[in-house]
Amino acid sequence: MTPGNADPIEHIVVLMLENNSFDRMLGTIPGVEGVDLSNPRSNPDFPVPNPVFESATTERSMNPDPEHELDDVLRQIAGPCQGFVSDFAQQYPQTQPPQRAGIMGYYAHGFLGVLHALADSFAVCDHWFSSLPGPTWPNRFFVHSGTSLGHVKMPNGVFHPNLHIYDQPTVYERLSERNIDWGIYYGDFPQSIVMTRQWLYPGRYHRMQEFLEAANGPADKFPHYAFIEPTYFGASQNDQHPPSDILAGEALIANVYNAIWQNGELWQKTLLVLLYDEHGGFYDHVDPPPAIPPDSNTQEFAFNRYGPRVPAVLISPWLDRQVIHDTFDHTSLLKYATDKWSLGPLGARVASARSIGPYLLARQSPRGDTPGPLPAPELTPGEPAPGLNANQNALVAFSRFLETKIADAAGRTEAAFKEIGQRLVASMEDGAHHAETAIVRLEAFLHGK
Repeated sequence: MTPGNADPIEHIVVLMLENNSFDRMLGTIPGVEGVDLSNPRSNPDFPVPNPVFESATTERSMNPDPEHELDDVLRQIAGPCQGFVSDFAQQYPQTQPPQRAGIMGYYAHGFLGVLHALADSFAVCDHWFSSLPGPTWPNRFFVHSGTSLGHVKMPNGVFHPNLHIYDQPTVYERLSERNIDWGIYYGDFPQSIVMTRQWLYPGRYHRMQEFLEAANGPADKFPHYAFIEPTYFGASQNDQHPPSDILAGEALIANVYNAIWQNGELWQKTLLVLLYDEHGGFYDHVDPPPAIPPDSNTQEFAFNRYGPRVPAVLISPWLDRQVIHDTFDHTSLLKYATDKWSLGPLGARVASARSIGPYLLARQSPRGDTPGPLPAPELTPGEPAPGLNANQNALVAFSRFLETKIADAAGRTEAAFKEIGQRLVASMEDGAHHAETAIVRLEAFLHGK
């Protein structure tokens, strides 16, 4: 690296997908600490502890969805990292050994054409850990704010919602304080809206089509910080959360990358950070190291240990193809933004995190050999997965809470309560309507529609 270089990045774009481990997705990329093809690792099965070895998979979906609550993850990483298969077997005793082998599955180099092309061309972080050994929501809170306020457990549907007030300061608030433009782009229902301080910024939330339009426009009109949330529900689900089609997420990655790459002016000034929130119960062989607690909220967990590794690729013409072995977690992204724009504090974890910024200072000029446009996989429209996963259940439960805010905004009129009642009836007629009703509630909350 050349000391003294000015940071060339003016726009940070973050795409965070769901529930996949590093070994599963990027473990076969050359140069990474990943899958040992000549000596596959194993986990014991349950109840008979026969070894289940790592093996290449071509399965595009995993069903049932591996568990990944705190207790599950602590069992998975015990040994170290010897409890992934047995936890799955105990959670799903009806499964057979071939199905359990999916927990140890990895994608051969090149099978994920888009993700692997980007990993082969830019900077792979092979020690990027989820921020805690737990599920989607708390890990996503860390990427937005550096803390989950002591909460690890996911809200659990309608009758045991386990919803809390998540009123911590966020990076978006800190950006607003510095008059730095930002936006959140989403497929159907942005999980970040559950943080209450985000309610001050409904105009900063945009559907995904608006991202593609903004990326096609003048670079100086594009937000300095953009966060992309995938589609979490229905036949168009592309978050890569099991049991959705892994290739749908590949198509999303290609669309985001191509939109930036094709705008030469924007591409020359942009860092695209491709991340996954947590490992989703899939095997990774690296024992998560100790971590700094973000604050004094430790009622559900001490927050003194990272969760398993997740895929992370830093993508920019200012980055050479490389593997970065430094230890990062989601707060490393916030550390970079905080240092870059002199933002206000976001807790002890962010303050102590290792920044990704120094790696953007190595080159004197941007590369001219970056790949693109990348072909997106062709997808056949399918049926949505039956039932709701934990994240979907939690979002539906939160949408019911939003009804009170919608009523308040409408002045608690008879007409407002009538619309709320109609949405409630629609969602109760058929479980399949839960998701679409939740999305209608979101739009009513954000835009008064």
